Amino acid sequence: MKFIHFILLFAVIGATSSCKTGKKLKAAEAQYKSLSDQYVALESKLTDCETANNEADKRRRVSDKEIEELNKQIAFMRENNTAVLGQLKDLSVVTSSQAESIKKSLDNIGAKDNYIQTIQSAAARKDSLNMTLVMNLKGAMANMQDDDVQIQVEKGIVMISLSDKMLFKSGSYDISESASNVLGKVAQVLNNQPDLEILIEGHTDNVPIVKAGIRDNWDLSALRATSIARVLQTKYAINPKRITAGGKSEFNPLTTNDTAEGRSINRRTRIIIMPQLDQFFKLLERKM
Repeated sequence: MKFIHFILLFAVIGATSSCKTGKKLKAAEAQYKSLSDQYVALESKLTDCETANNEADKRRRVSDKEIEELNKQIAFMRENNTAVLGQLKDLSVVTSSQAESIKKSLDNIGAKDNYIQTIQSAAARKDSLNMTLVMNLKGAMANMQDDDVQIQVEKGIVMISLSDKMLFKSGSYDISESASNVLGKVAQVLNNQPDLEILIEGHTDNVPIVKAGIRDNWDLSALRATSIARVLQTKYAINPKRITAGGKSEFNPLTTNDTAEGRSINRRTRIIIMPQLDQFFKLLERKM
């Protein structure tokens, strides 16, 4: 800017020196003033242009920054959209898998419901059969004393408890004639139910046995059980495949062995009537 001012001044001086008259001087002064005004105007315009340029640069920088932020937001949104699309795809897969799982669960519930109904039906049939057995057995032995023969249902099975004094002599496993008649009445009911299993248990008190050929109460209890099994098979035609016989010795007492009355109660034989478990399970397997 100083260089331009110097040029203007040089022009004015030159004009002044070349002018010989006052008219030329005035013209030169007027020209100087005009040039000065033009200079001021140009300098003002230059300042305005610089200010405008600075503002434009500032706005451009702001715009560039805004564009950069917008690009970041767009990239973030694209990334999120991709993730959401992936999640939606996974969700659709999970939903299909869950639907299949729910269907399988419902099928399993239906199968289990049928299975439960089968068990309930089988249990109801067994309870009905037990009730019929008890009624028939009590009817067949209506004239027997209650302390000699006890018929009851325990844990879903029918049990006949026969007292030792009715069946055997003390220390013996030979069945008395009166006991044989009782077993005949039991056999009559059992022969009418050929699908039932028969378990015979011998029980003693805790008094040691002293008799030739019998080592201990294990022997005595087992021999008494097998004696009853033998009578049911040979005399009353019970299929031996249905019969299991064993001894419990003195180790499952009903009451104390400290008294004569307690020992008498503990000396007993039980005939346990049960359904054939293999047939029961086969029935359940067919329904599963």
